[in-house]
Amino acid sequence: MPRPKRADEKDAIYHAWNRGNGRTTIFHKDADYEAFENILSEGLQLYPCRILAYQLMPNHWHLVVQPSEHGGMSHFLRWVTLTHTMRYHAHYHTAGEGHVYQGRFKSFPVQDDDHFLVLCRYVERNAKRAGLVEKAEDWRWGSLYRWSQTSEPLPKLLSPWPIPRSPNWLRRVNEALDDKELDQIRWSIRRGSPLGQSSWVESIARRLDLESTLRPRGRPKKQVPIPKKES
Repeated sequence: MPRPKRADEKDAIYHAWNRGNGRTTIFHKDADYEAFENILSEGLQLYPCRILAYQLMPNHWHLVVQPSEHGGMSHFLRWVTLTHTMRYHAHYHTAGEGHVYQGRFKSFPVQDDDHFLVLCRYVERNAKRAGLVEKAEDWRWGSLYRWSQTSEPLPKLLSPWPIPRSPNWLRRVNEALDDKELDQIRWSIRRGSPLGQSSWVESIARRLDLESTLRPRGRPKKQVPIPKKES
């Protein structure tokens, strides 16, 4: 089966993520998280991409990114994933023992309106939702922690947002998303479909040849004819 197309346009916004192979742990200790943040910093100096929000979790990561050139996200995240894999194997002496990641990263485009803010809340509260911290901003390995500090810790990773944060952003991130918001994001994650208002989703999917991501996977169920009763 051919790989689905990947949207990667200049100045568009994308949610990208990847998981450890078999959902295994890829960040075992603080130094592992720090090493990955350093890789992100190195990648930003090499490739035309901006990080708007992110969260590193024990067996996966989420990034909300904005390439500043066509193809910038793919170049950036391909290098990040490959570099992290090589350094992981070198550090843990696991070369030849299998893949670090389940495969190439996945992504979908996001509209720069309230859907962007909802997505960032979803990403930045990931550790709280998993029960790793009581307050979302206490998780050190993400953009909310960095944003909540007096000045962003080194290495600096974050770029300004295309729209302002909602008022009382820390409180908003710590509040659970409602069912409709979660369903929309989870659908986009499962299918790689654009996240936004329905008219925008249809338009962007048609323009970027992503219309297949709007349909459920699998063949449609066959309609079983109902036998007619004898008169």
